[in-house]
Amino acid sequence: MQACHRLRIWALVALLGAGNTHAALIFNFTTSTGDAQADAAFAAAAQRWSNLLTDNVTVNVAIGYKLLDPGFLGFTTTEKANYDYTDVRAALVGDAKSTDDATAIGGLQAAPAIKLLTNRSSSSPNGSGSAIPYVDSGADANNTSLFITNANAKALGLLPATNAALDGSIEFSTAFTFDFNPLDGITAGAHDFVGVATHEIGHLLGFISGVDALDFFSQPVNDGPYDVNAFADNSILDLYRYSAESFALGVVDWTADTRAKYFSLDGGVTNLYLFSTRSFFGDGNEAGHWKDGQGIGIMDPTAAQGELLAITARDVQAFDVIGWDLKGSAVPEPGTLALGFLGVAALAAGRRRRAIESGRAIEVRV
Repeated sequence: MQACHRLRIWALVALLGAGNTHAALIFNFTTSTGDAQADAAFAAAAQRWSNLLTDNVTVNVAIGYKLLDPGFLGFTTTEKANYDYTDVRAALVGDAKSTDDATAIGGLQAAPAIKLLTNRSSSSPNGSGSAIPYVDSGADANNTSLFITNANAKALGLLPATNAALDGSIEFSTAFTFDFNPLDGITAGAHDFVGVATHEIGHLLGFISGVDALDFFSQPVNDGPYDVNAFADNSILDLYRYSAESFALGVVDWTADTRAKYFSLDGGVTNLYLFSTRSFFGDGNEAGHWKDGQGIGIMDPTAAQGELLAITARDVQAFDVIGWDLKGSAVPEPGTLALGFLGVAALAAGRRRRAIESGRAIEVRV
């Protein structure tokens, strides 16, 4: 994958609106898949994001379409970096444009540290690795920093908008059957390639959760329990992750267990939509997704063969409050189909995802 940083074979510019030079989300594909259908599908997926988001940002993505290891539909690698919560909070305040932004900012905890409900930590007061939740209100890495994708950092001005470094890579396996044209529906027995690619790009844009790192590295087979104080794995999306228990305590929820976790913009008062709760200790799906089986949106964790994947206003609302700017009337109403997409961890065909968390490669079966 390192070749993606050096090689610039093919590029696509996906602009928002013809003739609009002031609001353009640009996707620069640094490689070609070598397959015309796959290249066109990635271009269509990128255009969907550009039709909704207006940030003057260039997102650099390496793409591939080749034979992968058996059982892999595809995998995504997302480049991330740590940022102080103080700076991220200030950037969210400065970037606020919508009503939801204003609500979300009002619900954010004060800087410089985030209080959170967590568990399974090596430093848990309930015993190392205990599943019992506890409030972590210290001033360690997980309280004072966030782990943010490069693209999300660009949208907030924390990273130069035209920074040339690779923001992520997405590869799909030629061993599976894909439908590359969603305009006439998805063929039975095939997966929606454009939808899957759009969802994968959504993760690059910041729809992720640090709970995935907690869940993975807390497992004994992965040298658990995890030292949550040593790493800043929380994402911006995690600032809006609550449970009934965490709301009662006035903190966000960053636990790996089966209790319901929900998306809230007003400090946990309003339960908008449910999140997945993680692969091993939770409900079986990665935490950086909506709850499965609820029909919430494109960032749902699974998709069936023959299913046309769709963006909803629920998805767009989440991207809005993590720092992206919306095109206004382009936002679809809840429950409507608006140019689908799917995701990183998800297909019901037994796919795997590979990501980079704190510099360590993780391979998770989903």
